Amino acid sequence: MFVQELDEVPPRACVVLAAHGVSAAVRDEVSQRGDLLVIDATCPLVSKVHKEVVRFTSQDYSVVLIGHANHEEVVGTMGEAPGKIHLVESLEDVDALELEPGARVAYLTQTTLATDETASIVSALRSRFSHLTGPPGEDICYATQNRQDALRALVEHCDLLLVIGSSNSSNSNRLVEVARREGCRAELVEDETAINLGWLEDAGVVGITAGASAPESLVQRAVSTLQLLGPVKVREV
Repeated sequence: MFVQELDEVPPRACVVLAAHGVSAAVRDEVSQRGDLLVIDATCPLVSKVHKEVVRFTSQDYSVVLIGHANHEEVVGTMGEAPGKIHLVESLEDVDALELEPGARVAYLTQTTLATDETASIVSALRSRFSHLTGPPGEDICYATQNRQDALRALVEHCDLLLVIGSSNSSNSNRLVEVARREGCRAELVEDETAINLGWLEDAGVVGITAGASAPESLVQRAVSTLQLLGPVKVREV
């Protein structure tokens, strides 16, 4: 079962910390409980961002986190240094930042963002803060990056793109946005039951991709559903 708070976990249970990561306060609470079997499934790239927060704040940097408010990963990252991180979601947020003149500024990013969108925000930060410092390596997840790069090559040939993923999946929603920015019609579907037949009316070529956490079985079920509608030629790109 999914839980949002540790006090929902019964005694002596097995607890899995999700890939999005949790705040330092939650980790402390887990340790204080002492009765739980804990499996830490935090993505190493997320852990990297957490460590960078601790490093930059310990060196008195003002940390700017590029990400989406209330996303689980952002909540966990900001929990590493409560009150010391400035969240920006857009270029407008960059303009609205109120930092002390001469402040040392470092930026970090949520790992599941669109690379092109993030680049424009980083550029705006550099324009405002000439001595801006960034992470030693890219924060954006390689699985997210690979999917976005593959998608850009795919949409050139598609009339419609179906992205299989959860509605609250950041990287799945970013795939839809990237496709639409490239000029391709794109829809997010949880599974094959969410495919609207009306979308297919003028679609001779349908592309299918999936969010990083979507199981391959969902992709195959979507393909099988399209094959029920008539002759379909499947090509893997």
